[in-house]
Amino acid sequence: MADEGYTDPRLAALYDPLDTDRGDLDAYVRVVEEFGARRVVDIGCGTGVFALLLAGAGVEVVGVDPAAASLDVARRKPGAASVRWILGDASDLPPLGADLATMTANVAQEITGREEWRRTLRGARAALRPGGRLVFETRDPAARAWEGWNREASYRVTRVPGTGTVESWVEVTDVSLPLVAFRWTYVLAADGRVLTSESTLRFRGRSEVEADLLAEGYVPQEVRDAPDRPGREFVFLAGRP
Repeated sequence: MADEGYTDPRLAALYDPLDTDRGDLDAYVRVVEEFGARRVVDIGCGTGVFALLLAGAGVEVVGVDPAAASLDVARRKPGAASVRWILGDASDLPPLGADLATMTANVAQEITGREEWRRTLRGARAALRPGGRLVFETRDPAARAWEGWNREASYRVTRVPGTGTVESWVEVTDVSLPLVAFRWTYVLAADGRVLTSESTLRFRGRSEVEADLLAEGYVPQEVRDAPDRPGREFVFLAGRP
């Protein structure tokens, strides 16, 4: 179940203006280029930033996401007609013969239920061609990233065109490992509205992820570092035999 940040149309419209630095996607672009992928499935595509980036480079892209509000934002963007958008999750994907399937940013960790996670891996595998690859990232639990998720460290004020000034910050609400819950708060100065979005991430260790990949018929190929968060994340590459 996607959280309010993706499902509430008011918050979905703020997602891109409040997160303008998507340098984290550069590593995925390089993976697409490294393996010469021409057909890519973007699982948890959200507002379509990565999908449209690839489509603009001539890659055939399918974007899937369970949040209709986020997909509405994606469909209104320039070039959106070049991407096939699917409302749903990885288990809703048809066989696509894709070269590569991706889960960028927090997508993999937002899938908190064990069976839901296994269904996601199965759905991605079915969408890949034999020899295709799955690539995704997850934070290393040992880095304890949540310890920096507080108002003091995250508070900022952003001027959003058409909306006005928006205050935003994040606070952890519960740590019950492997689950960490947190709340984003947004204050819209134009009318004083306060919007919140509750989220939970699952922190999986490397051995757990590799075991799940093996159980779902993947061949784990490599674990890389995340260039934007060195030493704090695992980037998994796994192949469909």
